[in-house]
Amino acid sequence: MEQSRIIVGLDIGTTKICALVARKNEAGKVEILGMGKADSNGVQRGVVTNILQTTNSIVEAVKKAEEDIRKNLKNEVEIKIAEVYVGIAGQHIKSSQSRCIRLRSNTDDEIDESDIKALIKDMKRVPLEPGHEIIAVIPQSFYVDNELAIGTPVGMSGTRLEANFHIITGQITAANNIRRCVSKGNLSTKELFLEPIASAAACLSDDELDGGVCLVDIGGGTTDVAIFHERVIQHTAIIPIAGKVLTNDIKSGCMILERQAEMLKTNFGSCLSSMEKENDYIAIEGLRGRGNREISTKNLSLIIEARMKEIIGHVYHEIKAAGLEKKLIGGIVLTGGGANIKHLAQFVEFHTGMAARIGLPNEHLGKSFVDVANPTYSTGVGLVIRGFEESESEDLFNNNVNVIEPELLVEDVKEEKKEKNKSSLFGGFGIFVKRFLKDGEEFDDFEK
Repeated sequence: MEQSRIIVGLDIGTTKICALVARKNEAGKVEILGMGKADSNGVQRGVVTNILQTTNSIVEAVKKAEEDIRKNLKNEVEIKIAEVYVGIAGQHIKSSQSRCIRLRSNTDDEIDESDIKALIKDMKRVPLEPGHEIIAVIPQSFYVDNELAIGTPVGMSGTRLEANFHIITGQITAANNIRRCVSKGNLSTKELFLEPIASAAACLSDDELDGGVCLVDIGGGTTDVAIFHERVIQHTAIIPIAGKVLTNDIKSGCMILERQAEMLKTNFGSCLSSMEKENDYIAIEGLRGRGNREISTKNLSLIIEARMKEIIGHVYHEIKAAGLEKKLIGGIVLTGGGANIKHLAQFVEFHTGMAARIGLPNEHLGKSFVDVANPTYSTGVGLVIRGFEESESEDLFNNNVNVIEPELLVEDVKEEKKEKNKSSLFGGFGIFVKRFLKDGEEFDDFEK
């Protein structure tokens, strides 16, 4: 197994916390090595509301991911995750557009990555409203001496370098609470990524990014929107209505327990009441001493349809606010746990007049040890992909990468074999790996 970087994505959601561990294979495709999930009890609408409960859930998810890797690799492996790429969302997230200009002293020198980094650094100094910090600064377009540069200006010459940026900000306390939970779980936050941008990295194709597309991630606490046109992000928004509200609507409308409402939504929910028969019922176990209750699938879908109409109405409002309702050739891509509701794509097409599909997070994955072909895992997979992009970008800029060499402990193995095989073990970026061989095993057999 050739040496490769290991990336860990941590999705801290309202209903679940999910840790995904991945590497890149020989073809450069991302493959998921292990996954761990835990119920999220300390997060509301994407914001941490209970540090202790969230920390416990993070520790549980990470521990399960480590165990999953040991099982999937079928070797006696002791793994300790150290660094994670974390998603952030919530109603406090805001986005804006800004422009930055940088004058270069030497026009003979080519523009390089350091000039781009300097522009981004300048943008991170823009004044913000009190209590907010910059989450991300994303370049949209570049100009060299007032001429538009197609793609990147790297390699061009000029005196005046300008760029339009999409700036994403969030509350300092909300971001710090996420970092604090990760830190209390004996982990380090490598980077915070906005969740809809991470989901977009997992679900969108190159053609959709070129033609224009709206990514809608319907999670447990929030519905996240990211709009792209000509490969450039144009607009982001966080809508504070999502799957949890749907569950509460079913709970109130059908007068049942929350866990029963969640089960009904997940297994029998539909966005199109016209597709349900009047005489179809679902039996729900009654409380102690009471008989079963029958819930009409027609009434269930009517409840879901009403709330989903509101959510999609907000999404379409964001598309119109960006002025792109007639320019998105790729239409709308729906992902997140809420995208599993039946007939959602048809429902969205009917109410917006735009093409729609369900986005699965295996768009850019190679063959993995874990099946993540479900919209629920879009953010986690996207965090891993964005983590690889970020670390590789750092490699190009610094021409240096901090790779933690794994330690190999083998008894009765010749010293030259140890040296020969150190480079063949997969290394770690934010992950420590120790391998142990059983007595009598040959090193070459182990490597296979």
